[in-house]
Amino acid sequence: MATTPTRPTDPAALNAARATVASLMAGHHVPGLSVAVTDADRLLFAEGFGAADLATARPATPDTRYLWFSMSKIATATVAVRLADEGRLDLDAPVRDLVPGYAARSGEQPRVRQLLDHTAGAANPLPVRWVLPAAAGDADVSAATRRVLDRHGHPKRSAGGPARYSNLGYLVLAEVVSHAAGEPFEQHVERSLLQPAGMTATGYRHRDGADHATGYVRLPRPATPLLRAALPAGTVGDRHGAQVALRPFRVAGAGYGGLIGPVPDAARLLRLHLADGVVDGRRLLAPETARAMRTIATPGRPFDLGLGWFRRPADRSARPEFVEHWGTGGGFWNAMRLYPGLGLGVVVMANTTRAYDHSALMSALLPAFT
Repeated sequence: MATTPTRPTDPAALNAARATVASLMAGHHVPGLSVAVTDADRLLFAEGFGAADLATARPATPDTRYLWFSMSKIATATVAVRLADEGRLDLDAPVRDLVPGYAARSGEQPRVRQLLDHTAGAANPLPVRWVLPAAAGDADVSAATRRVLDRHGHPKRSAGGPARYSNLGYLVLAEVVSHAAGEPFEQHVERSLLQPAGMTATGYRHRDGADHATGYVRLPRPATPLLRAALPAGTVGDRHGAQVALRPFRVAGAGYGGLIGPVPDAARLLRLHLADGVVDGRRLLAPETARAMRTIATPGRPFDLGLGWFRRPADRSARPEFVEHWGTGGGFWNAMRLYPGLGLGVVVMANTTRAYDHSALMSALLPAFT
């Protein structure tokens, strides 16, 4: 299934891009994948490849919903800076003023802005078990998130140093957003971003009857018991050849990785940032705020950071220039990228745990739209 491009494209380049996608999927054993391309005004292209579910041979389409994992951080960062635009959140305030339990034992106290650009000194524990069954209620998810925060309740390093990517930092940022907004974090994201941006197929819960992708882990049969031991009970499903299915689950930590949705909605988020804070004629961010988010000002490891968006140090000299964010975890590997100079954004979501060459895929798509 594909959308009809809404501006002239090079058919030969588009077919070449499709061939690149097929080759990458075969080479990296990717079951299914969906991709979308947008400019600042409209969705240009969306298409699904392969299978959303191997057991039923259900195809991946543009409307297939994938677990975003850390691509969710761009939504979290967007609502945080929008609160700052509205005068409801001071990005330079100490985090402990808003989340009293999160404070440095010594040295500089982390500030809200430093959570955004990963310089707050937060630890980054492996989040393998930060998941619950899809049917888990909001109270269960909140309790699980609270246990994570209680266990890692202090920065690991002094704030203000080089950027060190941290899932935990965005869990704390979600607490900051909730405090500033005066409502639960998930509710605030839905009200202040997803609804006004028209991202109606995206949220923090699985939806009955929706076209959800099944996540897969490719591994040898003897390793299956190890996977079952590593993940919470009931998460690991049936094997399909070399691929092991993961049953639907929710992430305990909406702020760092909990969104579930299709590529056209992710393209809407890209469109908001390409248009300096406007989507469908509605301004959600000040222009200077949107530009600040994608300005890579903080060197770090493994990424150089803006206020949410990042870029690998190896890509500092890449042309055309871009910023991006990945979303990776059990069963899914996703990435979305802004090319501000081209006025284009690309998002790819796949139901595979192993990395594939998303950069080659995105680069192959560009000639069809430039």
